[in-house]
Amino acid sequence: MADRAPRHRLATHNVENQPLPADDRDFLALDTPLREALAREAPDWVARRLAPLGAAVGSAEVQALGEDANRYPPQLRLFDRHGRRLDEVRYHPAYHQLMHLAFDHGWHGVAWEEEHRGGHQAHIAAMYLLTQAEPGFCCPLTMTHAALPALRREPRIYDEWSARLLAWDYDERAVPAWEKPAVTFGMAMTEKQGGSDVRANATQAVAVGEGFLLTGHKWFCSAPMSDAFLTLAQTDDGLGCFLVPRFTPDGERNAIELQRLKDKCGNRANASAEIEYRGAFAEAVGEPGRGIATILEMVQQTRLDAATAPAGMMRQALLEAWSHVSERQAFGRRLSDQPLMRRVIADLALETEASLALVMRTARTFDAADDERERALARLAPALGKYWHNKRGPGFMAEAMECLGGIGYVEETPLARLYREAPVNSIWEGSGNVMCLDVLRVLERHPESVVALRDELNAARGGSPDYDTAVERLEQALGQPTETLQANARWLTQRMAQCLQASLLLRHAPHAIAETFCRSRLGDGASPVYGVLPPDAPLEAILARIA
Repeated sequence: MADRAPRHRLATHNVENQPLPADDRDFLALDTPLREALAREAPDWVARRLAPLGAAVGSAEVQALGEDANRYPPQLRLFDRHGRRLDEVRYHPAYHQLMHLAFDHGWHGVAWEEEHRGGHQAHIAAMYLLTQAEPGFCCPLTMTHAALPALRREPRIYDEWSARLLAWDYDERAVPAWEKPAVTFGMAMTEKQGGSDVRANATQAVAVGEGFLLTGHKWFCSAPMSDAFLTLAQTDDGLGCFLVPRFTPDGERNAIELQRLKDKCGNRANASAEIEYRGAFAEAVGEPGRGIATILEMVQQTRLDAATAPAGMMRQALLEAWSHVSERQAFGRRLSDQPLMRRVIADLALETEASLALVMRTARTFDAADDERERALARLAPALGKYWHNKRGPGFMAEAMECLGGIGYVEETPLARLYREAPVNSIWEGSGNVMCLDVLRVLERHPESVVALRDELNAARGGSPDYDTAVERLEQALGQPTETLQANARWLTQRMAQCLQASLLLRHAPHAIAETFCRSRLGDGASPVYGVLPPDAPLEAILARIA
């Protein structure tokens, strides 16, 4: 008895029955559905170029950068030490390293460098991977990528900016664009009185010489340290689109005052600012009074990225949950062997694979050159994906978080920040209702888009009884009066997205994946809760594809 250690000296902090610390992982090599989608949808060069990115994003180093960029958000510096206006945002070094990871390897410009040759598939696959490092820094990446088609509406401006916009480099300095090898672009459209109704914008543009002076307030300006912004303002001809540079042609800071940074629920690594144009110099882009049509060239691109981000976040959350339950034991066996847990993880895997299939197929439509059918589908598919993937995202993150238990709710794991991030892409670039109204607008104005969708859906007919029934009911719904379509626009958009996902899985995924997806999403037993799968669902085949 005398040899026993005093009770107060006994060690209690033994780390047992916990997953091992994550080491370097290759997020492309681990992702069977992504590799299959690339082989199916993209030229061979795309997977080869993505290989180093997959290894980088999955590395412990880059995962730590994502954590730091989120933990230490950007800070607003309005003045220098002597009281001169700076209107700058200072970021943590981790943010800049992530920007280098994306921009130094050309993922912001690949869609245009390889346009009609797989460039959009490369960009979307890269966005899917980069989101798994940290979603927030992908916002300036998206906007820089998306600015180019809008700039094409004004050849002189395109010639001035495109080379730096496409350059494989990142320069964080607040200096005139002509002093930098590369630039980034932002967007400032939203005003507090209008929101999505941009026709209500009150910012005024007054012609002076060869440019304009803008005066007004923007409720949201994304990535306020960008070198230039696309924005909307009222002119005598109506609402116009303008390029507002950070510095005027004479090298002075433009009259863009940062009022405050938004204290957002998530998206912490990315700065979003409230700004004031106080006679800011700008140049017109596109036809006078056709600002909405011009900036929609940009929005169409950003909406596909906004449909892709939740797919990437789902994949990251799925991998975290699967890694945890594969090592953690409870009630005498591993969590991954528990019947209920296996169904939850398998259901999450189905959702992830379906979302990836839809965005990769949509990216291929963006790369179509002279294919009218593909272009018709491109008008519709981004809105379907953006609406539905983001509606599924928050519940998905909550379920994945629950798989980890209490630690999943702690900020030291990625699940908490993914949960906070999940709603943002549903709100930006048009909220859920706006997406549904856009879908109805496409159905009304572009009947060829409905034909293209029918072709996609008919290609999978006969693959599943539940799918065939769902497509027939969708066809009946499409024939309803306009008033009924408007009232049921959410159901209609959801069902179109799900049927398109199912069609892709039936044609390209293993039978176990496609059939289980159709029965659990389109069948009579479909449930809004993850983990409710048919009793005879082939769980082994589904789980084997996670990693």
